[in-house]
Amino acid sequence: MSGLIAAATSAGDKRIALRAGLTCGRIQRLPGAFNPLVAKLVQELGFEGVYVSGAVVSAELALPDIGLTTLTEVAGRGQQIARVTDLPVLIDADTGFGEPMNAARTVTVLEDAGLAGCHIEDQVNPKRCGQLDGKVVVPAAEMIRRLRAAVSARRDPNFVICARTDARAVEGLDAAVDRAKAYADAGADLIFTEALTGPAEFEKFRAAVQVPLLANMTEFGKTELISTSTLQDLGYNAVIYPVTTLRLAMHAAEQGLREIAAQGIQTGLLDRMQHRSRLYELLEYQRYNDFDSGIFNFTVSE
Repeated sequence: MSGLIAAATSAGDKRIALRAGLTCGRIQRLPGAFNPLVAKLVQELGFEGVYVSGAVVSAELALPDIGLTTLTEVAGRGQQIARVTDLPVLIDADTGFGEPMNAARTVTVLEDAGLAGCHIEDQVNPKRCGQLDGKVVVPAAEMIRRLRAAVSARRDPNFVICARTDARAVEGLDAAVDRAKAYADAGADLIFTEALTGPAEFEKFRAAVQVPLLANMTEFGKTELISTSTLQDLGYNAVIYPVTTLRLAMHAAEQGLREIAAQGIQTGLLDRMQHRSRLYELLEYQRYNDFDSGIFNFTVSE
């Protein structure tokens, strides 16, 4: 029964794996999963971790990424995703959902939900999408209070607390570097600088900051897309692809719905669909059958 219904790996072991991965010399790739099934696919395809994007959690609720989601909603989704995968899951905790005390509570709730780590950012509360103009960051001293509160609330020392700074687009690269150093001094295990423009800025940031660094490779934003091999050569420890799977899925869903609306039948879409047999393979139906033949007592024709 191990590994069915829920992952076989404990939350504690997943946190150890994330922390070890950040210092192993090989970049840790964390594609965004918009639901638990995608997280299973991420694991099957050999990635090192899973990411849960706040923008995606918002979008799934048909809300913009402007701080409308709650800790309960984000932690609930994170728990559903972390439950099904043996990989460590890093989750977007926005600004910590309020004041320093809220950031402290956020860490305890995310620990209880089985997450391996979270990132907290230095935007004002409520925040906005990191790729948009018009962001406002809090004074560095206020973010340091947020981080110290989060770190002090952590019960598992292996839970990774990542500090995200949005200062690059607001105050410039040098200010973002200064903030990153201060955030590391405040106890952040990992630094995420949002909206760097290209390899030169990534390289400058790496040269200036000693702690592990996370790169954001989101599409259609301010950052040039850079390969994992180049990011590894630049010295980055982790990379997230936050919205990629949702963008792929929503584009495919829209194209399919348009065709059904126009043609009245989905026959022309079949070669673009995941086959029922592949879905059942990903869901591990056969292993459920081995556990209880009353559950799985049929075959799927190709």
